[in-house]
Amino acid sequence: MRQTLPKIIILTVAIVVLAIVNLLLGSVDIPLKNVCQILLGNTDQPEIWQNIIWKSRLPQALTAIMAGAGLAVSGLQMQTVFRNPLAGPSVLGISNGSALGVAFVVLLSGRIGGVALSRLGYLGEAAMSVAAIIGALAVMMLIVWISQKVKGNVTLLIIGVMIGYLANAIIGVLKFLSPEEDVKAFVVWGLGSFSRVSGDEMILFVVLMCILLPLAYLLVKPMNILLLGDRYASNLGLNVKQARMMVIISSGVLVAIVTAYCGPIMFIGLAVPHLARAIFHTSDHRLLMPATALCGAALALICNLIARMPGFEGALPVNSVTALVGAPVIAAVLFRKRKGEVGE
Repeated sequence: MRQTLPKIIILTVAIVVLAIVNLLLGSVDIPLKNVCQILLGNTDQPEIWQNIIWKSRLPQALTAIMAGAGLAVSGLQMQTVFRNPLAGPSVLGISNGSALGVAFVVLLSGRIGGVALSRLGYLGEAAMSVAAIIGALAVMMLIVWISQKVKGNVTLLIIGVMIGYLANAIIGVLKFLSPEEDVKAFVVWGLGSFSRVSGDEMILFVVLMCILLPLAYLLVKPMNILLLGDRYASNLGLNVKQARMMVIISSGVLVAIVTAYCGPIMFIGLAVPHLARAIFHTSDHRLLMPATALCGAALALICNLIARMPGFEGALPVNSVTALVGAPVIAAVLFRKRKGEVGE
């Protein structure tokens, strides 16, 4: 505990610093003093600066923190359930389910309703969020039902991958049959972004994540037991099938909410649990889960900062930035771990 507490403090401070930097930097340079005055409610500051802070940068920073933490925890849960280091939030096709829900709404709206959803502004964004949640939860319910019928994690993993391929095939057909404008709107959604959430949507998103993340922490005990293997866990009195189902539901709901508000954000859920294990040198989920959430929040803030650095017009796709930032870090962690094993 003496070794881990300083690391937790450093990560927490890093998140605060990164959040402040996210408020400071962008295409418009706003001094720290003015940012503090705006956050304290001083209305004497230029109106355009106030709008940038309150309607753009602050919502993006909070969304990145919550989305990064949620995806990282979801990835940790999937890797624990399947005991597979390559498992991530999209491993069971839940992210693909979100994409399929959005595809039905976006790609069919122009053909059926005569008006492209991409032209409806806020109403269109709300419809896409609802469709993403419905699609993700529908796939998750299917996975939960299948998990009660099959034995073994490998079979469930394969079925989840097949569901993802099926969803992608349907999306491909819808793209082929849809107008170019709707296809473009769907592709833009699929790039992922922390900038879609603002106003009341941002408040609802933060509240939902503040509820779901503590609920996920309640599963740390069965997750620790699942690490021992199904047979040993059963001997300890754990209902393995029920525990597995609860962890999958928790992970699926986290992915569904994040995907609905931010689009499909890749790589964070896969990479961050490995990074947290390398930093804290533990497999105990009582420590690993909050550590993973903090690492996910910090990495998401870094990616959001890079995506809208000065010099870029608009913002880069978040998915591209997450891969560019995360892949070298995880490669370094894995090589370092491998080198340590060889040295021993």
